[in-house]
Amino acid sequence: MLRDKDIREPLFDFLEEAYGKVRILEEKTMGKSRADVVMVTPNALFGIEIKSDADTYARLGRQVKDYNQYYDYNYVVAGTSHALHVEEHIPEWWGVITAELVEDTVDFYILRRPKRNPKVNWKKKISILWRPELAHIQEMNGLPKYKEKSKLFVAGKILERIPEETLQAQLCEELFERDYNGIAEAIRSYRKANQ
Repeated sequence: MLRDKDIREPLFDFLEEAYGKVRILEEKTMGKSRADVVMVTPNALFGIEIKSDADTYARLGRQVKDYNQYYDYNYVVAGTSHALHVEEHIPEWWGVITAELVEDTVDFYILRRPKRNPKVNWKKKISILWRPELAHIQEMNGLPKYKEKSKLFVAGKILERIPEETLQAQLCEELFERDYNGIAEAIRSYRKANQ
């Protein structure tokens, strides 16, 4: 029986091998759910839900709705006990990766590749970025700073003024460069500079 903790690290290696340059972010809040894994590639965000052999489908309906709002592509990674039926519980555009224990190794197989998510909501997707990351995008595109405005207001202005194709690449780059160790200082510096 494969559990979530057995799947994660080997999955990250598999994804890097399959997609090349990736950044893995774990346990990201999205709406009322939490994405197990967010994979950032140079041009897309992938939401990845792990359904290990120990999991049930009880929360999957709500999780699917949340994933669909935030990510360009979505996968479910299914343990052997779910491999035959998981497709019945997800939209047709979701990809499926199966995880199986072969001897002492977790073996992965892409059963179905994901298609572009037709329900992604840019307002939700851009909310993944921190305020200093939004400020960097504003600066790169010559937008006003909107110092006194909320993150939501700034995100709206970015969405109005930057073409989606350009913004997609910039959003992905910000997430590639995200520094969890330095964020407290970056936020402090941003607030001090914008008082």
